[in-house]
Amino acid sequence: MSPGSEHVAILGTGMTDMSRRDLSPEAMARHAVHEALADARVEPDQLGLVVASNAMGGRLCDQGCIRGQSWLRKAGLGNVPLVNVDNSCAGGASAAHLAALAARGGAGTVLVVGIEKMWTGDRAATLAGIEDGLPADYRSDMHARFVAEQNPGGSILMALNDHWARECMEEHGATLEQFAAAAVKARLHASWNPMAQVQESVTLDQVLSSPQVSGVLTRLMCSSFTDGAAALVLGPAGRAPRDAPRIIASVARSGNGEMDYHDRLSDTAAALWEESGLGPSDFDLAEIHDATSPEEIYALESLGLFAVGDAGPATLAGDTTIGGRGLTVNPSGGLVGRGHPLGATGLAQLVELAIQLRGRGGRRQVPGARLGLAVNTGGIIEGDTAYVGTHAVVAGSR
Repeated sequence: MSPGSEHVAILGTGMTDMSRRDLSPEAMARHAVHEALADARVEPDQLGLVVASNAMGGRLCDQGCIRGQSWLRKAGLGNVPLVNVDNSCAGGASAAHLAALAARGGAGTVLVVGIEKMWTGDRAATLAGIEDGLPADYRSDMHARFVAEQNPGGSILMALNDHWARECMEEHGATLEQFAAAAVKARLHASWNPMAQVQESVTLDQVLSSPQVSGVLTRLMCSSFTDGAAALVLGPAGRAPRDAPRIIASVARSGNGEMDYHDRLSDTAAALWEESGLGPSDFDLAEIHDATSPEEIYALESLGLFAVGDAGPATLAGDTTIGGRGLTVNPSGGLVGRGHPLGATGLAQLVELAIQLRGRGGRRQVPGARLGLAVNTGGIIEGDTAYVGTHAVVAGSR
């Protein structure tokens, strides 16, 4: 999407309860899709395209290739064309980017859905599926460099997040208490979100004393395996109800190992500001990819939403909490609180922005929310992110 182009409206949203583990991919997909279509007041035969996102169905659910067609074949969508997207943890943002381009480019009304089933009873298989988001040779090297030393049998991604957390402490002055405060906030917001995986708030002491995952990371600072689905119905803003939120910019970048992960975030954010004509201080709320709580602090500063060294103190002071003095961060609970169903996460972020910008957040409503940002990343290429997708969304007129 480029300056001056027609914006894309979010006509409807749907999402499953991410605290459940008993639903099949088919059941989750149909629930999210039917809810989104009903919210948009759109019939299946009005759709011009469906884009479906999933990361691990081939490994965990015995369904490779045509996952969207398989899981939605009983959803009553008829013969509308369906395209599948797999982009690791950023599949949701990737699918939303393609759907927004299609809606603006003449496809009409577009349905986009992300589905992920991570709880199968085989923890090792789920970890392996997550690590498919790294090149095979790099994955092997990372196991030798990080996991064998710090967390035998554990996750490369958590070892990387521990590395970044320590870097944030050394170079940005962040503290363990600030990281813990981000986890406390995430779980507080999630406890106000009836669709979130986590439903209980915690204290700083509980976060800091919870079991170690990798290095400085404790269990309560980390996102968990999550089953869930999220869906959006998008359409050209010119034909949408006036009160529908608008995606006013969708900017994505793929990494190739030539840039550090957080430098890639900075680079992508700069492109978003240029395309949208907005700046970091314009936003009221942001849904940030917090695979861990330290990553929230680091990402906020890398994106330019806070100056270096400022995100941690602001979080500890409560400024990023709903009702706080500054930018509200992850009112949904984020990945740590709402949950992280890989292929659905980026769409769940946009569902939350739409809820907030329509004034439907209930207890977690951000006061005066008018402009929201979503940032979803996925995959790692030699210390770089394989994909980062950003969306700026503005409230419609009421």
